[in-house]
Formats: sequence, structure tokens, C-alpha cells
Amino acid sequence: MSNDIKIKKGLDIKLKGAAEKATENAIISNTCTIRPEDFHGVIPKLIAKVGDKVKAGQPVFYNKDIEAIKFVAPVSGEVVEVVRGERRRIMAVKIQADKEQAYQDNGKFNLDAADGNALKAHLLATGCWSFIKQRPYDIIANPERAPKAIFISGYASAPLAADLDYVLQGKEAELQAAITALGKMTEGQVHVSVGKNANSPLSGLNGITLHTVTGPHPSGNVGTLINKIDPVNKGETVWTVNAQDLVIIGELLLTGKFNAERIVALVGSSVKKPRYFRTKIGSEVATMVYDNGVDKDGNDRIISGNVLTGKQVKPDGALDYYSNTISVIPEGDDYEFFGWNKPVFNKVSTSRAMTFSWLTPNKKYELDTNTNGEHRAFVLTGNYEEVFPLDIYPLQILKACMYSDLDEMEALGMYEVAPEDFALTEFICVSKQPHQEIIRKGLDVMIKEIG
Repeated sequence: MSNDIKIKKGLDIKLKGAAEKATENAIISNTCTIRPEDFHGVIPKLIAKVGDKVKAGQPVFYNKDIEAIKFVAPVSGEVVEVVRGERRRIMAVKIQADKEQAYQDNGKFNLDAADGNALKAHLLATGCWSFIKQRPYDIIANPERAPKAIFISGYASAPLAADLDYVLQGKEAELQAAITALGKMTEGQVHVSVGKNANSPLSGLNGITLHTVTGPHPSGNVGTLINKIDPVNKGETVWTVNAQDLVIIGELLLTGKFNAERIVALVGSSVKKPRYFRTKIGSEVATMVYDNGVDKDGNDRIISGNVLTGKQVKPDGALDYYSNTISVIPEGDDYEFFGWNKPVFNKVSTSRAMTFSWLTPNKKYELDTNTNGEHRAFVLTGNYEEVFPLDIYPLQILKACMYSDLDEMEALGMYEVAPEDFALTEFICVSKQPHQEIIRKGLDVMIKEIG
């Protein structure tokens, strides 16, 4: 029996370029790149060095602060480059992929006989712990802190996001193994959300508390699920796992192999053939983008992730560790003459002042990256609350982060939020403030001062 969660506040941004439900194998990537910046707060210490041969699933580096947390190679091959930045900080590890992949054998795991501690040790040793994140702070979970509950969103409501019902088809065995393992590591419940009228492979799993969510974005965000079911208070911890990462965890438990396969949606108005591709974590985006109608000389922005929360990558960049979407949209570096002083018909807006998107709620738009304005001080409009369904005051918590008032941040609910929860308020912000960056810096201050 499911529990219904109805979201009224939010905003669905309907864009052109949704992926057709057809999956192809991407061109095999020559190199695979792991970027420590994908794991916020991790200080990497190298295990593999340039010239070393590694198998898929073999540790490449570990976290300096918590040495038990290891990060493994998504593919087998040779470590050809370690990119460093200021103060010799490790920015990326590049692996030249073998034509025939070899996997480190971690052995099949006996789920029935194992307890939570044995499972935790196994996931840490095999590199799968990196898929488990925690709130507070939206970082990789601390294995020393037990969660009061685990939350998984099986419904993606972000613009042009990959359809999880589609990408998880046929993976019921792996999903069940991962859910069973996670359930043994918490005394609380494993909460899973799916969309209304969805045919999700997650719906029939054992050991979960199922929730049906309806409403506009961010109804699919795991932060919305946490807020409506079991908010995080001071001293408490919850874990979150991306739905597609459950497949990797489950396959490792069932077969002993770390298979970093991803089904990625290539979407956006600049893509002539939007569709799904089967690839590996860290693969070159060019293996999917330029063979599908994206003009190499075009003025487009490539985003690893969705258009609200993803990271911009260069044409020779790589898919980041947690993304299952590549979005390609026009670059917004051109400006309209008197664009602020004429009716607007081709943009999305929550305001009715000279904008008319509210008249055509089902229209799909071809938006670019232009912010349509410059950074300025916060303007009190009350618009943030219209698209922010969490029981939190968004403007007040943003200001508390800006002047680093820890007591106020705690009182306003900072322990349960993540940057992605503020993506919509950033999108509609007339002041052009970087909300997600502000929240991330606020969380970092809390980690440093409170721990």
C-alpha cells in the first residue's frame, strides 16, 4: 500500500528535446575520467599512479579524512594522466580504456547470512559506498553514523530528466538486492517514491515503504520526499541513493563485479536525435553528442546533468559520476535590444508582468542559458515561496547562509536541504543570485564549524 504525497508548489519547465525511448550503445570511449570534485568534501589520496594497469572496480584513490571510503576505476585500462591544479590538488584521473574489459572479482555476497556491519565493510571495500549520500550536508555518507531512514526517489521531475521507469526496466533483481542490503544498514524504513500512474520497477520491491508523488517539479527531488516524510533534525542522519545507482550496487552484490554502466538520456533542443545511450561512468561526452545531430561548430552548451542542477562540460569533457542525463541547449550569449521593455512570448516566467507563458501551460520552449539580467541585491517579491514546497523559509535561509549565522541556519532547517532544492528559486530569481552556490557554501561552513 502506497502513501500519496501531493505537491502544489513548484514549476514544471517544459522544454523541447525530450529523449525518445530507444536505447543505443554509445561509441566506446577511449578514456574514462574520474573527477574528485564530483565527491564534495573528499580529499583524494592516490592509490594508482600513472602507468599502472587497473581492472574495473579496482581502487584508484581513497578519502584522506575517512580512509575506508575508496573510489574505483569504472573501466579497466592504464592510468595515463593525473591532472593537478593549485597546490598539486588532484583534479582528475584519466584511464585509457581496454578494448576488452576486465573486472576485479569481489565474489558473490551472501545477503541472507550477512548483517549490516558486514555489508557496510563490503560496500566500502568495493567502491560502492560512494553512491550513498547523507543529509545533513549532501555529501558521501559517514559510515560511522547510522541513518534513521533511507530515501530513494524513483521519479524524475526535472526538465528533460531521464525517465527512471524506462532506464530501470529489467533490473528488478539488482534493485531488490540493493534494497535488501540498504535495509539491513538502518533500523528505520527505506522510503521510495514513484510517480502517479507510473509503471516503475521499484513499485514491486520488498522491504520498502512506497510513496506516490504528484505535482510539479521539485516533486521528484529526494529533498522533497525527506521534508514531507521525516525531516532531519539536529543530530540525525538520513541516507539517499540515486535510483540508477541501486543497479550498480545490486549487480556487485549478485555477481561480484563493479559494472559502472549507465543508461544516459541525451536531450535538449540542440540535439536532432534525442535518445538514450548505454555507456560508462566518466566516459567522454563526445562519444554520444556529436554523432546525433549536434553541430560541432554550433554555439551550444553541453551540460552533464539536467539544465537546473547540472555541470557545464567542454566538448572533450566527461560524464560526471552521478549524472544520467546530458543536456545540450543554445548558449545564451546574445542580448535582445530593449528585451526588458516588450512583451515576452517565448520564455517561461512565474510573473504575469509582460510575460504570457501562463496562457499556454503545455507549450514546450526552446530556452537558452541567458539569465536575462544581471546580479543585484535580493528583491522581496514573494515568488520563491510559490515554487518551494518545503516547509522552510527560502529567502531567510539564503540570507542566513550569506552572513554565516549558524544558529539561524540550524533553526531554519539547514540540516535537511541540498543545493538542488534551491534550483527553481534560482531559476525564477529576479535578482540573479546563485542560490545553489550560496547553499553549498553555507553547508560547508556548517561542516567546518559543527561537523
